[in-house]
Amino acid sequence: MADSSEPDRIGIRAVSELTGLSIDTLRWYEREGLLPLVERGPGGRRRYSPAAIRFIRLVQALRRTGMSVDDVRTFVRMGSGLEWHGRRTALLEQHAAAIERQIGQLRQDLAVVREKIAHHRDLRRRGLDCEDEIGTAAPGAAADLPPDEAGPRSARSAREREEREEREERERRETGTEHA
Repeated sequence: MADSSEPDRIGIRAVSELTGLSIDTLRWYEREGLLPLVERGPGGRRRYSPAAIRFIRLVQALRRTGMSVDDVRTFVRMGSGLEWHGRRTALLEQHAAAIERQIGQLRQDLAVVREKIAHHRDLRRRGLDCEDEIGTAAPGAAADLPPDEAGPRSARSAREREEREEREERERRETGTEHA
């Protein structure tokens, strides 16, 4: 709880609750130089201003999105003032570009996962087990990977895919669901 002499300052427990970071993590951030100097109250307890909390949230975002501890530390040590704005902005712009690349890759990965989910739902709808789609391949086998990722098994994968397609075509003909 903030005392009356520091109405806008809060203690470490409240910051932990606001940010979701543990008290130990907040202390570690401070020891590692990831936070500017944290003010201390009369009893020596940490007191965080609204600006300090905003900075902690920035550090959280930087770390969560992959900025290294060393780069965060460099950012903090640059200090404040007009002479540092250019360097700090450049570091943030580089990181923003890295986040954009990461988001792009994550979108591609999400599309692959969603495609596999749809494929598994289709298999289940047709009464097939996931293993039926790739024969008796061992877990982790590259049977359904694209050739650039499958390595030496890509020929086997193509053969199994052709066999599966032929089997599905035969099943459609036998059940009379062939399209003209």
